Amino acid sequence: MVGASLAGLSAARSLRKQGFDGRLIVIGDEQHRPYDRPPLSKEFLAGTVREADLALETDGEDLQAEWLLGVRAAGFDPGDHAVRLADGRSVRADGVVIATGATARMLPGGDGLDGVHTLRTLDDARALRADLARGGRLVVIGGGFIGAEVASTAYGLGLDVTVVEAAPTPLAGPLGEVMGGVVSTLHADHGVRLLCGVGVKGLSGSARVDAVLLEDGRSIPADTVVIGVGARPCVEWLEGSGVVLDDGVKCGADGRTSVAGVVAVGDCASWYDPFAGVHRRVEHWTGARERPDAAVAALLSAGAATPAAPRPPYFWSDQYGVRIQFAGHSAGADSVTVEEGLPDERSFLAVYRRSGHPVAVLGMNQPRLFTRWRKQLATATL
Repeated sequence: MVGASLAGLSAARSLRKQGFDGRLIVIGDEQHRPYDRPPLSKEFLAGTVREADLALETDGEDLQAEWLLGVRAAGFDPGDHAVRLADGRSVRADGVVIATGATARMLPGGDGLDGVHTLRTLDDARALRADLARGGRLVVIGGGFIGAEVASTAYGLGLDVTVVEAAPTPLAGPLGEVMGGVVSTLHADHGVRLLCGVGVKGLSGSARVDAVLLEDGRSIPADTVVIGVGARPCVEWLEGSGVVLDDGVKCGADGRTSVAGVVAVGDCASWYDPFAGVHRRVEHWTGARERPDAAVAALLSAGAATPAAPRPPYFWSDQYGVRIQFAGHSAGADSVTVEEGLPDERSFLAVYRRSGHPVAVLGMNQPRLFTRWRKQLATATL
């Protein structure tokens, strides 16, 4: 098991649940045991959740696994399924689960200044929380869900917050332009400045950041900066190994890779979506929790098996006290209609359709209705 976060832990659990009783080795580049990442940008950052509350392993859980933590994978030999580690060791296995996740993208010039953060790991969240405790002015670069959640949390802590988004409409990628615009109005509702359609030229400061420089010539004063411009899959260690890479590890609809006895799950895995006819990386908690069951079944299977159709991707976000939930794919939808509630009241449910068939659903503060529509969507895509 190469990767010790949610996807790797879920795969380890699935192995034991599906009857594997052999030697199980879990490799992780962080020193920490598996922990939950969604609270890092919200409750943990706000100080309302302790580190102990992030633990994913239950009390008394024992997978009878060997944990190799604090060491990263540096290479892979497909001939004997050997994972080479950065400390010089090599681990050979009969089956390999790749779950190395993704890492946050950094803007050029951001590494050398204090007060500049990305948010992906517990250590990232510790450092950012300490800086937010200083107060002052926060600039968030990137108006996606992580950036929006950090902005919401910082607003609740009393900071002066500005969000800079290069695209004309934040969240247009996952939600479409119309609904991306609706959800993004939450910033204005709470006095958080949102600057769209302008890129970042660079950061200024000597030892510590003091401003974000925009491409249109403006300078935004900043005491702390969070860069939330997406993530890249951690698959460099697989280059030249024979495992096919294409925006992550390219997999079939059941997680099988191009190398027999090797599957991939989580944020690093680009699974084939038979409904859409394309490969997709699903960077969400539910994908890391649910898909390992299918991948492990494929790994343990002696022959080819017909994979079950994957459930439509689902994710949620909590911003400014509003629960946002989304399932499906907005890309390719030719209509989106509000079925219940009013967008202006920040409580509604919208359905995306293609040729009259539902392909996605979005809810703001509509958890019960959203749950019903999510079930219908799963049935419609089977």
